[in-house]
Amino acid sequence: MTKEFTKIAAFAQAHRGEDAVRLMLQRDRYPEVEMHLVAQQLEGLAQAEGKWPSWAACPEVCYPPKVNREQSSSEAAARYKASLVSGNEGADLTGGMGVDSYYMAHHTTQMHYCEQDPALCRLAAHNFAALGQTNILIHEGDSLKWLQGCDENHFDYLYIDPARRDSHGERVTTFEHCTPNLLECLPLLRSRCRRLMVKASPMLDLTLAMEQLGGVAEVHIVAVGGECKEMLLLICGEGPTEIVCVNLRPAGRDEHRFTLAEEQSAPYRAAACVQRYLYEPHAALMKGGCFRLLAQWYNVGALDPHSHLYTADTLQEDFPGRIFEVDGAIRLDRKTLRRQLPEGKAHVICRNYPVRADRLQQQLGLTEGGDRYLVATTHDGQRTGLLCRLVKSALR
Repeated sequence: MTKEFTKIAAFAQAHRGEDAVRLMLQRDRYPEVEMHLVAQQLEGLAQAEGKWPSWAACPEVCYPPKVNREQSSSEAAARYKASLVSGNEGADLTGGMGVDSYYMAHHTTQMHYCEQDPALCRLAAHNFAALGQTNILIHEGDSLKWLQGCDENHFDYLYIDPARRDSHGERVTTFEHCTPNLLECLPLLRSRCRRLMVKASPMLDLTLAMEQLGGVAEVHIVAVGGECKEMLLLICGEGPTEIVCVNLRPAGRDEHRFTLAEEQSAPYRAAACVQRYLYEPHAALMKGGCFRLLAQWYNVGALDPHSHLYTADTLQEDFPGRIFEVDGAIRLDRKTLRRQLPEGKAHVICRNYPVRADRLQQQLGLTEGGDRYLVATTHDGQRTGLLCRLVKSALR
């Protein structure tokens, strides 16, 4: 650990919970402390309590600027990712804040952290030491140039998370527009390891990603609390690609595995009418395209081939996603809603409906809140509104 970071961390811990802006205004009282770094630590500490709780519990840990924190995996996602790797030697080619490297090191004899930013390298080295992880080697500089100097099949696995912003700071999703260009460096990456893990944007077209990379054995689509966060592609050979849809929850996780061929060959189970319960799959299942199999596994009927909502008269408590109890169908006009929702509050959900949820909420004169949900969707080709109450969230 370095004295520089130890001093900043100690000062931030002493002022934990204080307002960072107010503390910055008092910088004249602490001339020996770089207050902008302390403010950065206070913001990082507040974020860490929810995103990296194990790091937040270590008082010596220091945090990078906001952009690096936002780009970093959450602890839950990093732990899951690390469970997919093992071996004597692995490398994280886009180290960043170091969260992925740290958790992967738990499953690897020797871990390599690579990062071009010298400041991030120093910070990562300090944090790894503070957290007691001693099997990580730091490599500052261009990771691809470093990799070129390694022997073929040297690593049991490589992990890469290309930067998904262009020179103007705008988000990009395709591999060829990321930094580095993944399609250009793919031959080098594959020649240096037995197993390659690529992190991609959840917005990337899954079929296109598999076609471009080739040899994708598994695709892991990871949601945290029902929100899709990461798409991980594991490249290590040929054969049918297995899709793994995971929702990480505080109490555990939902995990469903299937191939695209299995999904395509499954029979379509249509619901003749909207029944007592309405089921909404979590985002990872939506992204993975697990629709027909889901109806088969949980004995529910689909409202429409493109709505991706399901219904049943029985409560399937283990359904992976949100569950609603349907009060009834409702016309989507202000007059009707004023009678049913006199407080003018509801959570609006749109699935296979021509208007976005926020726009529909505005059109109907509703504000966000209350314990009722208004689901606008399509059932058997007809647009409909359903007034519901939440039975189970994706967090449970």
